[in-house]
Amino acid sequence: MSLEPPWRASGEAVLLSLRLTPKSSRDAIEGVESLSDGRSVLKARVRAVPEDGKANEALLRLLARTLDHPKRAMSLVSGATGRTKVIRIEGPPEAIATRLAALSGGA
Repeated sequence: MSLEPPWRASGEAVLLSLRLTPKSSRDAIEGVESLSDGRSVLKARVRAVPEDGKANEALLRLLARTLDHPKRAMSLVSGATGRTKVIRIEGPPEAIATRLAALSGGA
């Protein structure tokens, strides 16, 4: 079974669903997984602790570095205190989707 990509175009941006694991031993993007409700998410882990938004900030830095996209073009849409989050990435949706597909194993 092929997973749906965990992102979708929204105007001049992409909405990315992901699952974050804080307090990890490293910062990394680990591909796509399916949640129990069937939604696809990009798995990410960061070393930062989930206090005062530190893990969310580390996640945005990781995505900016990994996608080679400005951090200022990314914002947390939902999930500030949960493990599953939605990130809005401003920019050309086709280019962003291509980068996401490459780092998620071609989902």
